[in-house]
Amino acid sequence: MLYWFFVKGLGPIARWRMNPSSRGIENIPRQGGAIIASNHLAVIDDALIPLTSPRMIHFMGKAEYFEGKGIKGKFQKWWFTSVGVFPVDRSGGSKSLGALAHAKAILEEGHLFGIHVEGTRSPDGKLYRGHVGAAKLALETGCPVVPTAVIGSRELQKPGQLIPAKGSTKVLYGAPILVEKKDPEEITHEELRALTDRIVEAIRKLSGQDYVDEYAQTVKARIKERAEQTALTARKA
Repeated sequence: MLYWFFVKGLGPIARWRMNPSSRGIENIPRQGGAIIASNHLAVIDDALIPLTSPRMIHFMGKAEYFEGKGIKGKFQKWWFTSVGVFPVDRSGGSKSLGALAHAKAILEEGHLFGIHVEGTRSPDGKLYRGHVGAAKLALETGCPVVPTAVIGSRELQKPGQLIPAKGSTKVLYGAPILVEKKDPEEITHEELRALTDRIVEAIRKLSGQDYVDEYAQTVKARIKERAEQTALTARKA
């Protein structure tokens, strides 16, 4: 399997370059389904977590990572496939629900599923409001949630940077958050929001990040709009 080729074959190279240390791996269940819910600072987060986990972790990644052209596109597709990432269409609706159904099946089969609760990489290194996907999966399956913090990856891989610089990183695994399985029809939005906020707060305590009660996607859209307005003003000048 490509995943184990990456961990066993390329793992030593990745460890030498990114030097990931870990703490709290005893909090990862040795068997059965569990959700590894983490922050998201850089693309390499999806490699650092598997490198420090004693078990394989399945992640979902945006479909664009698997559709790129040229050398960079082929490298990205190979990289994400190697570390256990499966593509998901983030346009919403039934396509997004299909990805959650896939994740639910992974958990019910007794595997680990990794998810970045912010839904996208942080635009500035801060921790942003969590989406309720992890909470939904936890309540529908009864699987525990392991809050996880990646530290230092943004310093090694800036946005748009393909090959990470050499340096050190950390992955911290917190105490599992235990939940009781519920019928999907009985789960309320208030329950989803409360559990999501609890997960994000646990990640914040591990990572030490400043928290922003706003979705990262909203902030990114605002930054993009400002950049476009600035560029337009410059062209008119």
